[in-house]
Amino acid sequence: MGDSPGLGEQALNKATEIGLSSQLDEVENLDVNIKTDPLKLLQGQVDAVTIEGKGLVMQKDLRMEELKIEMASVAINPLSVAFGKIELTKPTDANAQVVLTEADINRAFNSEYVRCLRRATPTQLQSQKIHINGQLTNIQPESVDFRLPGDGKVALNASIKLVETGENQQVAFSAVPQISANGKTVTLENVEYGESEKISPELTKALIDETSEILNLSNFDLEGMSLQVKQLKVEVGKLTLQAEAYIEQIPSG
Repeated sequence: MGDSPGLGEQALNKATEIGLSSQLDEVENLDVNIKTDPLKLLQGQVDAVTIEGKGLVMQKDLRMEELKIEMASVAINPLSVAFGKIELTKPTDANAQVVLTEADINRAFNSEYVRCLRRATPTQLQSQKIHINGQLTNIQPESVDFRLPGDGKVALNASIKLVETGENQQVAFSAVPQISANGKTVTLENVEYGESEKISPELTKALIDETSEILNLSNFDLEGMSLQVKQLKVEVGKLTLQAEAYIEQIPSG
């Protein structure tokens, strides 16, 4: 590890950055900062680990504008350090923050991955049969426009094609996102309709379920890490999720 006290930390920082990057499709910026001293490292103790990322794209075409994870007092296998890895000897709790922009969520709604998922999973919007005007109709989403207008609300404007008739149905509503009891999903409450047109409740429910599916925090779990949302902040153009992270392993290259 050499004489310089920073060398071991630098090697671990780099190995962890490589390990995390390998789980992502795209990374604009990723910075890992491990704080400890050589003596503590030899005893398997790390004072703090901070992971900060920007523009991280998961393998499901889900993008996070920002990710920040902070861990304190991490117990590691000191032998793993010789191989440039951080191997946890016991799971650790951490604080995490995920920022999603309006564009990130729209990307997820309209991505090819999610479209394929809909085709493969009849419970999603695609392939669902829904009662509209008293008739059972196949529906196909043409486009979904998701907005974060502020006031703690989200707004959705979707164009849904009725397969049998080829007719397009517009669905517009706003709602207040709430954290579910298990801290894993975001549900939409207090739904308000934009236009006073007759909208199928089933169609609205399908869109609400789809939004919850996209905002499901397990979509953003990295290998060895799971998130549980504690707080949700809705601002103009962005959604900030404060979460507790349970970390069994930190990926390293």
